[in-house]
Amino acid sequence: MQNSTVNSSCLMKCCCLCGSPRYMHAKKYSEAIELLSSGAVAMLKHGQVTCGTELGLLLIQTLTAAKVPFDNAAIDQIRAIFNAYPRAADSQQESEASNSGVESSEATVAARTRVEGCTSFLRAALKWSIETGGFSRGAPELHDMLGQYIWTESPAPVCTPNQHQEMMKASQHFVRGNQPEAFAKVVVECMNKCYPSEADLVIARAVMLYLSLGNLRDANRLWDSVRQRLSDSSQDFPDSPLLHFVKFLLSTLERDALPLFRMLRQKYKPSLDRDPSLEEYLDEVAERFYNVQRRNGMQGMLGDFMKMFAMDS
Repeated sequence: MQNSTVNSSCLMKCCCLCGSPRYMHAKKYSEAIELLSSGAVAMLKHGQVTCGTELGLLLIQTLTAAKVPFDNAAIDQIRAIFNAYPRAADSQQESEASNSGVESSEATVAARTRVEGCTSFLRAALKWSIETGGFSRGAPELHDMLGQYIWTESPAPVCTPNQHQEMMKASQHFVRGNQPEAFAKVVVECMNKCYPSEADLVIARAVMLYLSLGNLRDANRLWDSVRQRLSDSSQDFPDSPLLHFVKFLLSTLERDALPLFRMLRQKYKPSLDRDPSLEEYLDEVAERFYNVQRRNGMQGMLGDFMKMFAMDS
């Protein structure tokens, strides 16, 4: 039965790959778009991630060639493909991965394949949304999808550098999305997985990311949502000098108070020194909110990360 399903899926892929170029050559874009969209969804639902991703990328190329505008219909097609990507919970093998080192290794490879496929598809969609939708950073809906998938599906062990890296990758998309409450859920999950002594750093980095983009509104929404989620689960909000600084910073940025901003940075420097990236964020905040030009431009860890993200996107 399984072989029959896979063979049917492969046949469907061949039909799509052979048919869509013919439609595109005849400029029958609507037929090609429908064929590629339905084919990608079917392939992904059968677990054929590589094939489904190829069809999804062809769909984005067709949307671009046809000059299809960014609209709800196009987003719905992209979302349907995104929703069809397999999740870890869908795999029987991965649910039993703890029984064998071999199975665990295979599950990790499968997870990486899923994440890489979904990431390449959504990054292509983001580029299309920039070209046709007027979004300088890409459509927020697409960033929310990609941030969610990276965080929930990446095979990163708890409390490791890899987990921190995946959190940062997901965060870079969440802060360009429009769902800070969903991002707050991720922040709390990360807090529960990391060392207790680093929980305040998780919150601070997330808030600072919003602020480094000049988004004070969503920084406040994230802050409030994290507090609410912790309260709802009977968890204490971390009480540390670093988070005292973040609270004062959010209030300070509501007004034209550059001297106070500088005073806070100096007073809480020992706390900020726990993570050198925090000073990088604050340099960017100073430029965006108070027009304080950075002497070295976008350098340092934050600048390097932002550049890497720009190239990857």
